[in-house]
Amino acid sequence: MKQYRAVIIGAGGISNAHISALRAAGERAEIVAAADINEDRVKAFCAEHNIPRWYSNVTEMLSAVQPDLVHIAAPPGTHADFSIQSLEAGAWVYCEKPLCRSLAEFDRISEAENRTGRYVSTVFQWRFGSAGKHLKRLIESGEMGRPLVAVCHTLWYRGLPYYDLPWRGKWSTEAGGVSTIMGIHLTDLFLWLIGDQWQELQAMVATLERPIETDDVAMALVRFESGLMASIANSALSPRQESWLRLDFQRATVEVTALYRYTNANWQYSIPDGSPDQEALQRWQTIEEDTQGSHEQQVAELIASMDNNERPAVSGAEARRILEFLASLYKSGYTHQPVMRGSITPDDPFYHAMNGSLQTAKTS
Repeated sequence: MKQYRAVIIGAGGISNAHISALRAAGERAEIVAAADINEDRVKAFCAEHNIPRWYSNVTEMLSAVQPDLVHIAAPPGTHADFSIQSLEAGAWVYCEKPLCRSLAEFDRISEAENRTGRYVSTVFQWRFGSAGKHLKRLIESGEMGRPLVAVCHTLWYRGLPYYDLPWRGKWSTEAGGVSTIMGIHLTDLFLWLIGDQWQELQAMVATLERPIETDDVAMALVRFESGLMASIANSALSPRQESWLRLDFQRATVEVTALYRYTNANWQYSIPDGSPDQEALQRWQTIEEDTQGSHEQQVAELIASMDNNERPAVSGAEARRILEFLASLYKSGYTHQPVMRGSITPDDPFYHAMNGSLQTAKTS
């Protein structure tokens, strides 16, 4: 089977997860180069991981190496341009979240996909664990009935040193605050699992504690077309950290409590006292595999998509959904008005920047 030549853009902390994912792919992927604007950092990174070539210029690397697959682990403000450059250089792309800073940038990436015939997949590893996939199948089968109530809380803690990197906490370089950088994982898992279109949301966003431009707390109430109602809370100020998703169906409650990754043990299925669904409960909570939601699992599926030349998971409309949701959350939070799905169009300032100010997003 074909071995794909892979490169990594960005040599910061998250790049180690990309190294692990590519190494786990075995002979299917060969890491041939890495690039970072910090020459000393990329030299050390390549030496540590036995990567043969380093570059401080992405354009130069893409031209010289001509990779099949580009992993983007650079700051969010660079994602759209690097994704488009990589597509135009003949590569597929696996890009860290958030994929880009706005719906406008997403549409630029989509145009480049259509033009080049190659695809960009966003890192959302929580979708790829065995427990998440199992629950997705159950929801699609309708066995537990309709989802009625959901609670989606990403309660993390980031102290002042976290924001020491010059690109963090700024609209122009980080694309958003706690919902875009931290809460995005669990929110994406929730929206993917439900599969139902949200209809209306009302949100509040605030910067309560950290000396940053972006938000460190955000909360939203969401109504779905099916009637499902959800509460979403994202915090970067919670000393006891927790990621918690609870879904109440007509016949059962399913919840996961974890932090950055989960295994099957992090999931719990419950039914009401006296319910006749005891046998069903045993079936619902029995999962044959036990794999983490990880970069490794997602990259393995991405390589399979490359083999078949088909759109990979978490790309196209699947990738756009979370960006539209976040743009709507910020619009509601900053305008103090409810927002309907699909209402953010190219003539809306929130189409061009998560904070609704294109000028601010360009110059901050």
